[in-house]
Amino acid sequence: MIRYSSIIAITIFALTMHLPHAFADGNSTKGVSPLHISFGEEINLEDYLVAGKTTVFDFYSDYCPPCRALAPYLEMLHKTHGEVAVVIVEINRSGVRGIDWKSPVAREYELSFIPYFRIYDAEGKLVADGEEARKKIVDWLKQ
Repeated sequence: MIRYSSIIAITIFALTMHLPHAFADGNSTKGVSPLHISFGEEINLEDYLVAGKTTVFDFYSDYCPPCRALAPYLEMLHKTHGEVAVVIVEINRSGVRGIDWKSPVAREYELSFIPYFRIYDAEGKLVADGEEARKKIVDWLKQ
């Protein structure tokens, strides 16, 4: 006889084994909260575009005071603008204290400051990055 707890454990295991693949094939869906990706590793942003939504990528570090200050506003943007999905690209590798400028993802995107943003439209085309993207985000937050 299979116990209820065994069924739950098997289900959770199956879901966690397939979860990374749910986003890697470009079929991402917008969740309740922004998705957190990378954790310092190289990443192909296009793999995390949210289908049919404008996707904002926020390059972020817990050691960056402006990043932390903007985080609640970006979460609000994600929750209140149905057409916009925010994805947090955490640039720090596990165990690195301070902003991890040497992380593979920071080097991949040649980051020299954060927060740094990239915005892709609903069709997956890069439409703004850097200062231009920041201005678009500020405009959305004013609405």
